[in-house]
Amino acid sequence: MHFIITDAWLAKSRAIHLSGTKLLLALGGLSLALMVTAAGLYHLVFLKGARDGWPVVGALVKLVVKDEFDQRDRFMRENIDAMARKLGEMQAKLVQLEALGERVSGLAGISAADLKSTPGRGGALVSGRPLSLEELQAALDELDQSAGTRVDVLTVVESRLLDQKIRSMMIPTQRPVASGPVGSTFGWRIDPFTGRQALHTGLDFEATTGSPILAASGGMVVTQELHPAYGNMVEIDHGNGIVTRYGHASKVFVHRGDLVKRGQKVAEVGTTGRSTGPHLHFEVLVGGIPQDPQKFLAAGQGAHGAQLAAATPRTTTPMPKLVATTSTPAAVAPATAALGVSAGR
Repeated sequence: MHFIITDAWLAKSRAIHLSGTKLLLALGGLSLALMVTAAGLYHLVFLKGARDGWPVVGALVKLVVKDEFDQRDRFMRENIDAMARKLGEMQAKLVQLEALGERVSGLAGISAADLKSTPGRGGALVSGRPLSLEELQAALDELDQSAGTRVDVLTVVESRLLDQKIRSMMIPTQRPVASGPVGSTFGWRIDPFTGRQALHTGLDFEATTGSPILAASGGMVVTQELHPAYGNMVEIDHGNGIVTRYGHASKVFVHRGDLVKRGQKVAEVGTTGRSTGPHLHFEVLVGGIPQDPQKFLAAGQGAHGAQLAAATPRTTTPMPKLVATTSTPAAVAPATAALGVSAGR
């Protein structure tokens, strides 16, 4: 492309030759200059109109500002909604923690009011910068994770405490006869029928005929029969290999398979079977081996109940059977010595 430039009197002229590349560059430069000039003019006019309050420019400014505020509000609402959901989840976990704390404190014997009391706090104020939204979200996430861990720990503690409480409640520690002295104790004695030394495997509670016989602990009736030696006899299985036996009853009010609770009346005192008079013959067997009932009854009166529950085997593994003999104490000494039962009484 050729351009010829002349002056007004056509005295001088100048020819300019532009190739295709030079022409494109020239047009591009001109277009860029026009856009920069237009943007500058628009900016100056827009600012002046905004300052002076021109009607059209003022309306445009309001639209731009309103759109920015709407975007900020939308962003804030989204973050607030997310934090509200997180707060709701934390509130639910705190309610769960409070309920778990009350149950655990009840099982552990701790007052729930002590757990709800606000701990003392204080100290000198050292001001810091305000928390950012990201830092606040991170703090909420950390608190949520900590609350979840506390819930898991308290759930395990509650399970263990409940298991210990149930086991302790199944230990026969209640006196089977409300009143009346103890006659023959557990151990060796002179048999009232033969006049020879024999092992007495329980406690004899002296009482009048018809006195209530109470279950020493909760459990299931596994035996209810008329025994040649024990007369009307009831046996209650308390779990963990522990069985209590009630003999010489005049009347029985439970049957095999019945569930009984601690202190429930299961029979009445009598003198049936091999007996010289009205009394209750009470036995405690662990794994089929007779134990001294006095140890269990004494444990129910003090702090030894928890120790006895912890020492009770969790499984019902069969234990060596006690050798039944009335000839000499040495015959049963090996079996009783393994369980700490004195054979010299």
